[in-house]
Amino acid sequence: MNPGAQARDPGLQPERTALAWSRTGLAMLVNALLALRTGWTSHQAPITVLGFVLLLASGAIIFYAAWRRRHLLRGQGPIAPSAHAIAAVAAATLLACAVELASVISG
Repeated sequence: MNPGAQARDPGLQPERTALAWSRTGLAMLVNALLALRTGWTSHQAPITVLGFVLLLASGAIIFYAAWRRRHLLRGQGPIAPSAHAIAAVAAATLLACAVELASVISG
């Protein structure tokens, strides 16, 4: 670090990121519940199974978001999400899109 430079102040960015993880998890939870409802009412096992997978993925994302938030509130400093966490969320989001498209096409 440059001796004359000041330390970077992250401001509220870590808190906004933690809240974004929570919003992503909640949005996926709603999609999972809609997929489950669609699968049960139309008696389509693949959509029901994918709904359960989305339900588990959204639970994992919500758990991770809560852990990040507690970590920040304890004053332990900001943490960057791991590449595995980002890849898992991206995969779960793509899965949610595929399930919703399948439920729209089948309905």
